[in-house]
Order: sequence, then structure tokens, then C-alpha cells
Amino acid sequence: MTNEPHPETKVEPMPKATAAPPSDLTPQIVKRVHEFYEELGRENVRAVEDLEKEKRETRKDEDEAKTEPKLEATAEAKKTMPKEPQSEAKAIDPKQTAKAETKPEATAAPKRAMTKQWKKWVIPVIVILILGGLGVAAWQIFGKDDKNKGLVSGNGRIEAVEIDVAARTPGRVKDILVREGDLVAAGQVVALMDTEVLDAQHRQAEAQLKQAQSEVETSRSQLVQRGSEKEAVLALLKQREAELSVARKRAFRSLTLASEAATSQQEADDDSARVESAIAAVSAARAQFAAAGATIVTAQAEIAGAQSGVEATRATVERIQADIKDSALKSPRDGRVQYLVAQPGEVVGGGGRVLSMVDLSDVYMTFFLPTAVVGRVALGTEVRLVLDAAPKYVIPARVSFVADVAQFTPKTVETASERQKLMFRVRAQIPPDLLKKYITQVKTGLPGMAYVRLDSKAEWPAHLQVKAQ
Repeated sequence: MTNEPHPETKVEPMPKATAAPPSDLTPQIVKRVHEFYEELGRENVRAVEDLEKEKRETRKDEDEAKTEPKLEATAEAKKTMPKEPQSEAKAIDPKQTAKAETKPEATAAPKRAMTKQWKKWVIPVIVILILGGLGVAAWQIFGKDDKNKGLVSGNGRIEAVEIDVAARTPGRVKDILVREGDLVAAGQVVALMDTEVLDAQHRQAEAQLKQAQSEVETSRSQLVQRGSEKEAVLALLKQREAELSVARKRAFRSLTLASEAATSQQEADDDSARVESAIAAVSAARAQFAAAGATIVTAQAEIAGAQSGVEATRATVERIQADIKDSALKSPRDGRVQYLVAQPGEVVGGGGRVLSMVDLSDVYMTFFLPTAVVGRVALGTEVRLVLDAAPKYVIPARVSFVADVAQFTPKTVETASERQKLMFRVRAQIPPDLLKKYITQVKTGLPGMAYVRLDSKAEWPAHLQVKAQ
């Protein structure tokens, strides 16, 4: 029996840990470690099975060696017993007995030597394999911490500002012009509302506007008529004043002649009566002139009222036109349609949502940091985002929000260190220029990790350097 190891035993060299493996090899290394431990378990099982098999073979050989001399002695005794009973002692040869007794020992000796030799090789191999696995696991745990030294990280998801496109007035959805997942531009029509009722109201308001404008024209015509009447009254007033002046002159001459007895007193009295009558006529003309002025003021007020009615009706027309215009629902910003809330034919109330979209120019990741480090994170601090869906791409970002109130640790927070009781919510904003450049590839809801550099003067590790794509 040589001192060679068992042919099934494979001595594998201890795996060598590299100094700084790339971050995308971590799943392969973990898979390799799992395969390594599975192979180690199979080797141990095979070694135990071989040991058990050798033990069974050794016991079997010993049992056969013990039973063989007994059978020979019994057969010899049967042959010699009828003839010569005293030769029983001779039938059993002491040399053969000793030889038979020593045979199992001689057979088991090589087996024991082989078992010891097997143990001599298997145990070191198992120890080496275990140490190698522990080394790989230690590198996975401590090597990663060294790689991210000076950084603090937290897990989160990509989010964006959500915008609801809703109907301003109640109505029925006529048509939806986009589908879920479509990219839309600011001002693009995404849905149409039924405008039959609004169209009827618009026609009614237009007719009322024309009627109000007609009333304005009528009031203006009346104003012109009242002005003409005032001019006629003014002419009459002047006539009555002229008549009053003539009557006064005549009465004055009559009174002078009557005092000189040149004329009769009756004529003088008649002239005086004509003066009084002329004064009354002048007063009446002045009253008519004042009334004509009042009618002009009234006509002017009627014109102002008619013009106000026109403006009110015109405002109603403009309001209905705005409602009709708002019936074509437009996207307020550039973004992506997230999901449709209503379908064509459904009736929605005022402010009822028709579809929801996300603003792809305002994308960020929300994550949580413990109280021990959040005080060192300021607004504008550089952040590197690594998504699970694309681990080899590093996305630059900056801290745009830090909560001023701590909260309990969310269930979704996964930290390498011990979980903290209180965490602060932090938001990392992705630059709008970068989002605009890759707007077709921006997706919300993707999980990933956010790495914050606590020392602004330190360099980013190689695996978090932003590479030009």
C-alpha cells in the first residue's frame, strides 16, 4: 500500500482575493462561494462514505477470518471422532490454529494503514478548503467596507413628480389621444372632453351679446332724440324770454302814457297783464328745458347700463370659450404617461382625474440616513446613484432635500451597520440636463443605492466614478 492520496480526493488551492475587484463581480463571487461550499460538502460526504465502506470491509474480513478456522476444526473433528476419540487434541493443529488466529490481523493491518493514510490526507484538505471559504467570505464582508471607506449609503427608489391631468368642469370623456408609457411634450393635447353642452351655451351667450349690443344702440338713439327735444325746448325758452322783453317794454310805455293821460289806463293794465303772462311762459319753457336735460341724463344712464350688459355677456362668452378650450386636456410639462384613470365615455366631475403622468425633468431618489451622519450632509452634497437594474452605470446627483424631523426606521431600509432607531429622509436630485439627454431611458420605481461622500475633498472610489457613456 503506497502513501498516495485517495484518487477521488482533489486538493484545491486556496482562492486568492484580489485587492479591488469591480463591483459587478460580486454576484459571481458569491455564486462561486456557494458552489465552493457545495463541492466541499460533497467531498466530505464522499470521504465519510469511503470511511464507512472501508470499515464495513474490514469487519467483514475479520469475521470471515474468524469463522474459517472454526469450520476447519469442526470438519476435522468429525472425521476423527468415530475412529479415535483420543485423537481430538491431535486433530487441531496448534500451528494451524495460531495461523488461523493471526490471519485476520494480517488482513486488517493494511486496511488500518490505508485508513490512517486516508485520514492523513483528507483532514488537511478539508481544513484548507474551510480556511479558503472563510477567507473569501471575510473578503466579501471587510473588503467591501474598505472599498466604500469614507462613504455613507442608503437604499431607495427612483421617483419623480407626479402630475394629474384633470377636467376643470364636469363632463364626459370624448377621447384619449395617448397610451400608458407614451412620452408627451408640454402643451400636447392628451385627451378631449365632450363639448355639446358648452357649444349650446356658447351660442346662447353669443345671442345675448348681440341683444345687449342692440340695446346699447337703442339707448344711444334715445339719447340723440332727447338731445333734440332739449334743443327745441331751449328755442322755445328763448322765444318766451323775447316775448317777455317786448311785453315789459310795452307795459312801460303804456304806464308812461297813462300817467300823462295820453292813453287809457285800461291799455296800461292790459300790457302789464301781458308781462305777467310772458313771465309765466318763460318759467314753463325753463321747466321743459330742465326736463329735457334730465331725459338726456337718463338716456346716457341707459346707454351705460346697456354697455355693462354687453360686457357681462361678452365675459360669459369668453368663459364658455375658455371652458371649450379647456375641454382639450393638455400636458402641462414634458413627461411620461403613467396610467389612465378614465376611459372614453365615462363622466367625470369638476377636477376629476383623466390620466396621471410623471415629470421626467424632476427625478430624484429618496433614501434614509442615520442620525450619526445626517448632520454632515448639506444641501448640494454630491451623491452617486447605482441602480440594481444597471449596476455598471453610475448616475451623478446632488442632495436637494434633508428632512428636519427624524422618523422611525422604515421597513425597507437596509444598512450594512446596525439598524438605527431614527432615520432622516434625504432626497438626491438628478441634473435636468442629464435627464433630458436620456429622457427615453428614465424610469421611476427602480431600486438602487445612493452613496454620499462625507468629505468633499476626498476622491470618489474607482467603482463610483462617473464614466462617459
